[in-house]
Parts: sequence; structure tokens; C-alpha cells
Amino acid sequence: MPSTIKDIRDETGLSLATISKYLNGGNVLPKNKEKIEAAVEKLHYQVNEIARGLVTNSTRTVGVSVFDVTDVFNGIILHEIGVQLSRLGYGMLIVDSSNDQSREEKNIRFLVNKKVDGIISLPVAGSSSVLNPAFAADIPIVLLDRQYRDRSLDSITLNNREAAAGAVNYLIGNGHKKIAVICAKQEYTGRERYEGFKSAMEEAGLEIRSEYVLDGTHSMEHGYNAMNRILKLKDRPTAVLSTNYGINLGVVMALNEAKVSYPDDISVVGFDNLMLSNVLKTQLTVMEQPMERFGQKGVEILMQRINEKKENNGNLVHDGHINIVLSSRMHMGGSVKKI
Repeated sequence: MPSTIKDIRDETGLSLATISKYLNGGNVLPKNKEKIEAAVEKLHYQVNEIARGLVTNSTRTVGVSVFDVTDVFNGIILHEIGVQLSRLGYGMLIVDSSNDQSREEKNIRFLVNKKVDGIISLPVAGSSSVLNPAFAADIPIVLLDRQYRDRSLDSITLNNREAAAGAVNYLIGNGHKKIAVICAKQEYTGRERYEGFKSAMEEAGLEIRSEYVLDGTHSMEHGYNAMNRILKLKDRPTAVLSTNYGINLGVVMALNEAKVSYPDDISVVGFDNLMLSNVLKTQLTVMEQPMERFGQKGVEILMQRINEKKENNGNLVHDGHINIVLSSRMHMGGSVKKI
């Protein structure tokens, strides 16, 4: 028969109030903590999380909604979120939206029904309305790598415009004037990176040719198809900016298939210093994001909001928003030729 809190009382001689306080995350005297922990181990006591949640109004669980769990970028962030939450004694409930907004809406309702203490979202939708069930339940939310146009929320993002502009300026500094961009303007990061490309080109007085702007999705397929379109142009660009890791994959596949050499025939700068950049014979020059920092800072801000809610008698504090903007750095490869 499973042991109970009363068994711990009998083992330690402490009051039920003291034992309950400690088991629910409260502070007790060090000597009492030692007694309780020894009794828990000896009696193999298991906390009834459902019962504790009813008493404390906290499940010590964070929901993480991600647009595509198979995406390498997301995988690294999820790992770091899990590490940080585990360190704090929290569990993680992951839901995968598979780049489908209707599925994302269902996932958010699922997390709300599971009574999660907070939500970290790498969203699909461009509108915050997908989070309405969480707003109604007064659940703290932090966005990663995204912001909404219609509503300001706590967020951790990259300075995408600055990163893309830095990549373009590097190409310009190496003599390139005819520069193409493969992007995804329908998505927040793709839109911001395109704006960075555009501003750098305009500041340098360079023409942005319509056939050099290849808009689509952040995917290997888009990178592959867009690069093939570029290779068929009579007047090719001398350099290409790839704005996403999936696009990088497609670009390299198309170049290898067409037996086009980079950087000898065309220069390439991409985003994200992941596996591809390091295993290629000619490593890609990429704008490297601090992916672990997304997870670390996301958990940090969410815990701040969860604690504020506890201190405010279960009411979420609405006193402005925390928006942290991370910086990128250029990881030098050999994919850019000076002309």
C-alpha cells in the first residue's frame, strides 16, 4: 500500500502542516527538511501531483507549443527549455502544431485544459487570437523567435534585421553588387530578415531586382526550387542570401545537383550554424543565432511571470511587456568569394 503524508508524520514527528508546506515547495527549517527527505526516501513516498495541484493551484508544468517539432532549430531550443525547467523542478508538456494553425488552436486549448502554469510558444499563427483560451485563463505566455503584429507579449527574438543586413554588408564588402535573397516574408523572422536585406541594399545604392527576390516558406523545398530558378537566369546574381537553415539545405542540394561550385561560381551566406555548415567540404558562412539563449531566457521570463502571479494571489500582473532581443554573430566559412 502506498505511503501517505501521515506516514511521514509518524516517521518524523513533525506536524502535517510543516510536511505539507515542504512538499508543496515552501521553506522549512533545515533540520526539518532533512527529516522529511529521509522519510520520503525510506517510505518511497510519491507526491500526488493532482492533489497537490488542487491545493496549490499549480501543476508545476509548463506547456510548450512549437510550430514543428522536427525542425532542428526548435529541437535545440526544446532541449534547453527542458534542462532549465527540470533544474527548477518543473515538467514540460510539448505540443506540435505541424505548421497548421487550426492544430495550434487545438493544442493551446489542450494546454489550458491541462492547467499548465505557463506557456512558451514558438507559434504558427500570425495573430495572437490563437492564444485566446490562455488569455482567458490568465496563463503567463512567452513567445520565442516570434512577435505578433496585433498584440504585444513577452518575447525573446533575434535582431533579424541587423543580422541579415550584416550578411549583405559582408557580401558587399567582398565586391558583390548583384545579390539575391531566398526568404519567407509571410513569417515573422523571414519578413524581418528580408527587411534587413532590403535596407542594406538600399543604403549601398544597389538595385533590388525582382527576379532576385525569391519569396516562399522556410523550407528545404523552397530553397531547392528557388536556387534552381536562380541558376536558370541569364543574368545570375554573384551571391545569394539564404535566410533559414531549411533553405540552406535546399540551396546546397540544388548547387550540388547542378554541379555549380560555391564560392567559385556563386557565393552563399546562410543562417544558423548547425550540422550542415560543418560537414560540407566548403563550409557555409552563416549568421549564427544563440539558440540555447532562446530557451534559457524564455524560461527565465516565464518563471518571473509565474512567481508574480503567485505573489498577486493568483492574478496575472499586466504591467508592460518584457521584450529581449538577442544578437547574432557571423560564423566564417569558405562560401564567399571576393570579386
